Amino acid sequence: RGLASGTDGESRLARLLREKFPRASAIKVVDISGGCGAMYEIHVESEEFREKRPVQQHQMVTQALSEEIKHMHGLRIFTSAPK
Repeated sequence: RGLASGTDGESRLARLLREKFPRASAIKVVDISGGCGAMYEIHVESEEFREKRPVQQHQMVTQALSEEIKHMHGLRIFTSAPK
């Protein structure tokens, strides 16, 4: 289980993703803005993504974080289904 234990923003986003994707086998959130919370890199591996195209997987993540995204400058999303 990859829960980020860094900034408050990382912890908050990881917690939200864990709630939205309870079947996730890995969630990793990294603040790539130098700690100011303006840009994040997010990795989610979840059974919920199986049979979905990458664009659909990314839409699920952006929908889960729709309120938080309003306050960001950028977001990198990486998704996959467990092998």
